Amino acid sequence: MTASPLSPPAAPAESPPPPRPVLSAQSCREVAHLLVNPFFDTLAFVYIVSCVFVGGFLAITVVGLPVLAACLLGCRQIGKAERARARALLRLQIDEPSPLHAERPGVLAWVWAQLKDPVAWRHALYFFIRLPWGWFTFGVTLISFVAWPALPWVARGLTNVDRALVRTLLSPSDELERRVAELESDRGVVVDTAAADLRRIERDLHDGAQARLVALAMELGLAKEKLLEDPQAGARMVDDAHGEVKLALQELRDLARGIHPAILTDRGLGPALTALGGRCTVPVRVHTDLKERPAAAIEGIAYFTVSELLQNVSKHSAAHHASVEVWRSANRLLIQVWDNGQGGATAETGTGLAGLADRLNAVDGLLLLDSPTNGPTTITAELPWR
Repeated sequence: MTASPLSPPAAPAESPPPPRPVLSAQSCREVAHLLVNPFFDTLAFVYIVSCVFVGGFLAITVVGLPVLAACLLGCRQIGKAERARARALLRLQIDEPSPLHAERPGVLAWVWAQLKDPVAWRHALYFFIRLPWGWFTFGVTLISFVAWPALPWVARGLTNVDRALVRTLLSPSDELERRVAELESDRGVVVDTAAADLRRIERDLHDGAQARLVALAMELGLAKEKLLEDPQAGARMVDDAHGEVKLALQELRDLARGIHPAILTDRGLGPALTALGGRCTVPVRVHTDLKERPAAAIEGIAYFTVSELLQNVSKHSAAHHASVEVWRSANRLLIQVWDNGQGGATAETGTGLAGLADRLNAVDGLLLLDSPTNGPTTITAELPWR
């Protein structure tokens, strides 16, 4: 019997099942991390247990403590490798702990520094915890391949625990440790700056005041001989020597002012900056709003910061006038130097701003630069009050 034209159409064939979800790149990295976990953790665990056992067994001898110290140094290196694995596979942003430095030179000081290194001991604890957890995550990941759609979520949950462990035990312990690393880096800047200042003072003394005093001594010796033969010529030589004395004294005053100006010690930052602005080749307006004086060391740094900035104004800015503002905000000393020059100042153009920023950073200070082309230029320095 043929179908009627009004009969419903035949049911279509059954459609194929939807495709299985494909793992994202991040999920693939997380699964790879979980599958590698037990092998890396086992090697690290065996190393640490062996080191602790051998070091503890030999502790009764002289060799034991150096062996244990060397093993702890190895823990640092294993932790470094684990952080690199976490960055590559878990995309975890984590800083390196500060390097370890012995307080004094010598083998005994190095061994003692290694033995009390909290970073190395935290790394050892990390791999003690990781061994059972690594094999557990490995087994769960293999089982999750059976329940394929759930694998990305399982991998994410397990690796979040891994991320927490890495942040807790393999990252720098706290902000203080990171600050120590920064200060150790800044210490090199301070030492280099101090050495450069000593070389400058030595050069100024040798080429300036010392050379002038040597010439003065020779001239006075000739004048002494000349006084008996030709008193008038001897008197003229004494007058010339008197002028040389005045020049030598002025050079010594300038040199002393470059080391630490007397007006800064006697009257404070405001009068010292006013005198400094008066010697600038560009007219400078100085305004200070300080009810009390900061620490002497901070005063000196602030003075020489303004001095260097005003030198840049004189040499590079082509400005018609400038200003210096100094005030206190909470526990910070703020300095702002402004000029209406050509602008375009950067820390890479040889104006000394990069070195100045490094020196301020060494004392927990800050240098901010705003210098668009065609000006004006505003440079703000921030220093701790104490």
